[in-house]
Amino acid sequence: MDVGWVYTVQESMHAYAANVYTSVVEELMKGKQRKFIAVEQEFFRLWWDAVATDTHKQQVHQLLQEGRLEFVIGGQVMHDEAVTLIDDQILQLTEGHGFLYETFGIRPRFSWHVDPFGASATTPTLFALAGFNAHLISRIDYDLKADMQKNKKLQFVWQGSPSLSERQEIFTHVMDQYSYCTPSQIPFSNRSGFYWNGIAAFPDPPKDGVYPNMSLPVTDTNIHLYAQTMVANIKERAAWFRTSDVLWPWGCDKQFFNASVQYSNMDLLLDYINKHSDEFGVAVQYATVGDYFQAVYSKNLTWEIRDSQDFLPYSTESFQAWTGFYTSRSTLKGIARRASSLLYAGESFFTQYVRKHPASSICRCGALRQLQSLRWAVSEVQHHDGITGTESPKVKDMYMNNLMYGMFNVKKLMACIIFDMNSAKKNGEVYSSVYNKDSGIPGATDVDQYVVVYNPLAWNITTVVTVSVSHLAVSVYDELGHSVPAQVQSSAESHSTYDLYILVTISGLSYRKYNVKPLNGKQSAFIGRSVKYKRKGITRADQQSRQLLPVVNNCYQVLFDQSTNLMHSITERETNQTVQLTQEFLEYRVNGDVTKGPISDNYLFAPNASAVPVSKAVGLEVVSGNLMTEIRQYFYSNVTAQDYIYAVYTRMYTVPEGYDGKLLCHRIEQEYSVGPLELNREAVLRTSTNLNTRQLLYTDSNGYQIQKRPFKAYVNNTVARNYYPMVQTAYIEDNTTRLMLLAERAHGVSSQGNGQVEVMLHRRLWNNLQWDLNYNLTLNDSSVVRPVIWLILGTKAVTNILYRTSGLALEHRPVVMFGALSDKPKLPGQLQQNSVHGSPVTVPPNLHLQTLSIPGWRYSSNHAEQVHSVRMGKQKQGDADFSRVLLRIRHLYEVGEDPVLSQPVMVNLKSLLKELGSVMLVEERSLTGTWDVNTLKRWKWKTAQYPSKGFSNSTETSENCIVTVHPREIRTFFVYFQGQ
Repeated sequence: MDVGWVYTVQESMHAYAANVYTSVVEELMKGKQRKFIAVEQEFFRLWWDAVATDTHKQQVHQLLQEGRLEFVIGGQVMHDEAVTLIDDQILQLTEGHGFLYETFGIRPRFSWHVDPFGASATTPTLFALAGFNAHLISRIDYDLKADMQKNKKLQFVWQGSPSLSERQEIFTHVMDQYSYCTPSQIPFSNRSGFYWNGIAAFPDPPKDGVYPNMSLPVTDTNIHLYAQTMVANIKERAAWFRTSDVLWPWGCDKQFFNASVQYSNMDLLLDYINKHSDEFGVAVQYATVGDYFQAVYSKNLTWEIRDSQDFLPYSTESFQAWTGFYTSRSTLKGIARRASSLLYAGESFFTQYVRKHPASSICRCGALRQLQSLRWAVSEVQHHDGITGTESPKVKDMYMNNLMYGMFNVKKLMACIIFDMNSAKKNGEVYSSVYNKDSGIPGATDVDQYVVVYNPLAWNITTVVTVSVSHLAVSVYDELGHSVPAQVQSSAESHSTYDLYILVTISGLSYRKYNVKPLNGKQSAFIGRSVKYKRKGITRADQQSRQLLPVVNNCYQVLFDQSTNLMHSITERETNQTVQLTQEFLEYRVNGDVTKGPISDNYLFAPNASAVPVSKAVGLEVVSGNLMTEIRQYFYSNVTAQDYIYAVYTRMYTVPEGYDGKLLCHRIEQEYSVGPLELNREAVLRTSTNLNTRQLLYTDSNGYQIQKRPFKAYVNNTVARNYYPMVQTAYIEDNTTRLMLLAERAHGVSSQGNGQVEVMLHRRLWNNLQWDLNYNLTLNDSSVVRPVIWLILGTKAVTNILYRTSGLALEHRPVVMFGALSDKPKLPGQLQQNSVHGSPVTVPPNLHLQTLSIPGWRYSSNHAEQVHSVRMGKQKQGDADFSRVLLRIRHLYEVGEDPVLSQPVMVNLKSLLKELGSVMLVEERSLTGTWDVNTLKRWKWKTAQYPSKGFSNSTETSENCIVTVHPREIRTFFVYFQGQ
């Protein structure tokens, strides 16, 4: 059931989703043979909390114990695999699993990932770490599926991570050509087959229970025809698999809302086939996914191994490449990632506060609810019709509203915590904004203005934050009253405000307070100087009289060609390596009329020719200062056009002496302004270099690992089928030099020529396909989007070290909050750096503190105890548990990737977390927290590499709080502190 696609969650709950659970539970109780699998927890939890009666709840407990109701995956949603970040996949899985374990003491063991558009190699690793025994997918490339089906290769053991390989492998089943639904055509009726409850009706379920397109009821006259049809389909499928067990899915999207007619007809048909099994050569039974995999596992066959190659992109036929959704609704993709990043910061901020201020004035339960509202919203939007941009406009609004509401709550919580810890008088106000230039410091001058900056990463950062101010003459001071390097300049976006750039140095998981004074003293911020250059036509570039304008910092020299106002080259100064590099905007023109050929829509990208350059003239403005130089390029359709359609703001930072500026200096930050586009245009930024890349591209899988993407030639649709998702990273390289792109939201990316990389930034489409029109899925997106990409250029060795930490620095930029405190600050000593938390929390450079949070679950981490309390009806009610801290640590490197950083790392959790208190107990858990890793035994499937079947244990566990983290591992712990 889609958690938001054409209809909102509320509309779906009303029209059919609540009825699925009510009627299925009631029907399962009427026949011991009946079974059912359920997936998304968002719908189930809404039903459980608001619809289910006490009787229903008792019945669910009973059915789960009997194994007749089975939760598969068990996350909040069935997440998309192409454009989601691994952190958010883990979050949504953890949200659902925590609820299931707390409420029922159960832990899902199987996946049912049937609907995401392509399959990522991150997912098998994720599900293995969560304790799953087998994984099931469906949507992979049509020609590849046909080939695998013919050769009985739809089942294999997938080693999704090259570094974790067999330790976190998982048996994977690909659904055959009929995919995950019951076949809908039957030869003896023009109605759909096997869907006796028909199709769901919106907005209201019909009062008489008669739904559209209900299948012919099973009767004495047609039962033999039904049986013949079903058996023929089962036998057809059996030929594509190696065992005699056939998984026959009964149902589809939005089915079983009227389960009584479904089950009564199914019962008759199954009984009939079994009574005539000698004649048919088939026996049938109700089963769960777990039953099916148990049957296959028990056959003890030897399976082929698939390596870390993924199943992206996904095409359903030659002109249907599902590569458009990598970019669709770019604004939603951006907000979803901002929300995720804010949640990450809010979780660690709140955890530290609870640990350090046990007698605080903030209501902890209310604070947890504020965090939970954002956990829910970020989990929800990971749905495969959410962050993908493949939903209707009203559903997009639902996601946006839920994200904005959760973000507002978490900003408010962080502001309250800062207030409480600085014990400000209650008449002071805290304005809170997350890297949002629009809501800067108000113009009042009679009170001290504070900028509070929190670093959510577990290492020291030196970076620049931006604040809007109303005066050009301002000074910035730190907590001790020392002047802080800053630069102020006219805003590229607003004529009434200025942008103030402040250089901040902040330890891990700490915050600092900066005082912004509107006055023109000796220590005032440097005022950026602006030079505007004449608009140039880019078509008549004069090779002879070429004048190059240099922009230089300690790491790079970037040259701009003054005859075109375009970038010309970048030199990496340490190695003196120069790469010719130009950037231009192009548009793919696409067809919107189905009678004239293939169309692009929310999902599909179907260009009818190569991309065409969109601008004939470029305006240039350079704003330079002591901290930063900003190059503003404006792209016009011609030399005399009034308005630009595209802009690039390129920023290069100069780090003063005495600051660690390695990361800041090594990035060329670009912000783009794209739109509004004309209809049926898809906008790309193409970066062309003289690197001999042989058209080989590298992109990340979900911000977790890198995939190699060689360019492939196809008979049709070659451009679209060579597009890949870039969630966080893409790069091209030759033998010595690498150009990396880091993104703060997902995009489609491709290399359509040697030395080229192009990023799709925006799409605006309309078509007349009736299906798209009926559901309002035409993507007429008239917005302006403002994505950010960081460029890093250098040797492979240098970029390898830089890009992991830089990618996280872009993902988790500091949280900036504004305060106007009208009381005078305390003595400087009390406002020292880290005043909140004493010394910082810091991990080694090849590790990432992936989670530090207080989940609030009330379940016992002893499984026998938890099951007992559930069975006795004694699940803890009342307040959340604030004593359990959830900690995840991730190793950022692959085996053999770097001589130093690819080594295993020993971490002493006691000393890592000493600032939060004295660690009393550490329990190592499965990825979502529901298993003690010592008791987690996953099925080990036989392969040629490992000929014995059995169980696999995941990790060696920690002795006295010292943990060795190996390349690519994600380790999960519950931590308990003394005095709780």
